Amino acid sequence: MSSRENKTDVILIGAGIMSATLGSMLQELAPDWKITVFEKLEKAGEESSHELNNAGTGHAALCELNYTSEKPDGSVDISKAIKVNEQFQLSLQFWSYLVNSNLIRNPQDFIMPLPHMSLVQGEKNVTYLKKRFEAMTKNPLFKGMEFSDDPGKLMEWIPLILNGRTSNEPIAATKIDSGTDVNFGALTRMLFDHLKTKNVDIKYKHTVNDIKRTSDGSWELKVRNESGTVERHTAKFVFIGGGGGSLSLLQKTGIPESKHIGGFPISGLFMVCNNPEVVEQHHAKVYGKAAVGAPPMSVPHLDTRFIDNKKSLLFGPFAGFSPKFLKTGSMFDLINTVKPNNVTTMLACGAKNLSLTKYLIEQVMLSKEKRMEELQTFIPNAKSEDWELLVAGQRVQVIKDTAAGKGTLQFGTEVVSDADGSVAALLGASPGASTAVSVMLEVIEKCFPQYKKEWEPKLKEMIPSYGVSLVENPELIEEIHTSTAQALGLSENLENQVNSLNAETRVLEKA
Repeated sequence: MSSRENKTDVILIGAGIMSATLGSMLQELAPDWKITVFEKLEKAGEESSHELNNAGTGHAALCELNYTSEKPDGSVDISKAIKVNEQFQLSLQFWSYLVNSNLIRNPQDFIMPLPHMSLVQGEKNVTYLKKRFEAMTKNPLFKGMEFSDDPGKLMEWIPLILNGRTSNEPIAATKIDSGTDVNFGALTRMLFDHLKTKNVDIKYKHTVNDIKRTSDGSWELKVRNESGTVERHTAKFVFIGGGGGSLSLLQKTGIPESKHIGGFPISGLFMVCNNPEVVEQHHAKVYGKAAVGAPPMSVPHLDTRFIDNKKSLLFGPFAGFSPKFLKTGSMFDLINTVKPNNVTTMLACGAKNLSLTKYLIEQVMLSKEKRMEELQTFIPNAKSEDWELLVAGQRVQVIKDTAAGKGTLQFGTEVVSDADGSVAALLGASPGASTAVSVMLEVIEKCFPQYKKEWEPKLKEMIPSYGVSLVENPELIEEIHTSTAQALGLSENLENQVNSLNAETRVLEKA
């Protein structure tokens, strides 16, 4: 072991979108602080943040039906959709600040405009979608959303999905053009490239093995470098942003807040199409309804993706189960996080979620033919030779004891920090990356309250709506939509896409 102690102000564990976002924000707020990043892989954004490990949906609750639940009286509750949308607006503002300040360039390399759509079948679902549309369009955040149950209009919107459809069942969709496709891998790499120029010490192939509090209240990390030597690093503040690997490191801190928390890993597969003839027939992210018993992250969707300036289609996700907490993790990840303080929490979760476990096992056992059958409920004319399987990233859902009972499975992201704010960990999954800025603001507020007054002007410069409810300020929504679209090139790219689609439509019509 190296006896030399390396002191730094802030340690970030994991080189994903969360650490990239927090590092970029702290660098602007406290440029003199020394920041060190540890990543066990050889480059940034290789796990959950990687562009092929997630669906790239800029989660703004424009199309995801699980954010808008139907209440017993038949009305639709859109409060969660409002919250998620406001969180995504914070991300757009921070990214715009980075572009306008020339801290990152070429936003089209990580974000593109793309219509977001919700699609349902069956009379009951069509009625629900219409009520959801009516509730959402009363809110200025969802301005521009359209609804249609007219097959002719739907054929214009989603020809690939409508072609060859023989069912007489009612079908309807909503569409909003202000959606986005986000390449979180590219964004993560851009942010770390920027941080490198600011003397942030980014150490790849460095694995954090242990983390302990020292007598002066700092944290000491034992880190194994690529040559196998164990180094000691200390910092006043540590952020654990290692995706699925965060839970075991949080447990090593021994803080009271780390007790009675478990993790439930869910793996996923996507089907990908790169055939240009098929790809050019679809231009949207189209979300359906999850099957009964399926987790919210298993909502079926057909997405246009922009990766390295190339369009492809992605369908899924097909959920599955693996005891690994990371794609590059160990088969012992799950068992290693079962501790005396959380074993009853984990067992209670298992007993409550037998149907989910059964569903995941069934998904794992699906053949390609069965997956094609599911795809054909979306694309009736889909051909097996046009689609290949892709393993997505691992997600670890939080299990904890809540008011709803022992061993409750949580969906979403959660910040766990100790009482003095010297250590914080991010646990959970979707909408994750899309709300990175909102989540990191929460970390900053929880862990650095002493700087609130000093940092507020800079935070408002980076994020103009910081501390303000957008819903209560419709004029500000309009301003932010305009300024972020301009900074990120969304309006310009949308116009180019519309012109290109119109040209393709004319070619198809002539053919």
